Amino acid sequence: MRRLIPGAMVAFVLFAQDTKPSCNHCSATYISNGEMQAYFDRAPSRLNGDVSDQQVRVTDIGKSNVAIGVVYRRKLTTVSPVAEHDLVSEVYHVIDGSATLVTGPDIEGMVRRPSTNENVRMLNGPGSNGTNIRNGATYELKPGDVIVIPSGVGHWFTRIDDHIRYLMVRIDPDKVTPLKDQAQSKADLGRKGAN
Repeated sequence: MRRLIPGAMVAFVLFAQDTKPSCNHCSATYISNGEMQAYFDRAPSRLNGDVSDQQVRVTDIGKSNVAIGVVYRRKLTTVSPVAEHDLVSEVYHVIDGSATLVTGPDIEGMVRRPSTNENVRMLNGPGSNGTNIRNGATYELKPGDVIVIPSGVGHWFTRIDDHIRYLMVRIDPDKVTPLKDQAQSKADLGRKGAN
């Protein structure tokens, strides 16, 4: 039989009643399938090298920002760099295609990305690129798979046979990347050169 410590239940109830939401009077963020599809549809035409990484929305959820993006990577024909983000964690949900992804914290040949780099400023904050991951974990990504990559963990695509397309969720507790609301997303999709 368990014994209660006198006052323990009272303290728990008071603590539960004193708890306030970390995002006081925030609004939910809705992104329609049509808006997501518009980003996915234009991704192949917006490649920067072998990758199109587009931020759809960035929303403040109180103690953190959360970003939703879409990424399209075409077939790897050269060696890709290892990426590492100091402050932003990422979650990938694979939509289609397949790839081999290696992850791990022991990154060789790390070089800091400059603060002026577009990805640093707009997508994933400060970090580095590397040449290899020592003793990394290897994952064969396919449609439906999800992988969570905490900040500070290197991630490296070593094989993409044709392409891989995935939904990106970025968790930004230090709020190092700018917010992007529905109006900004609509303007982004309407810019010249967008499909």
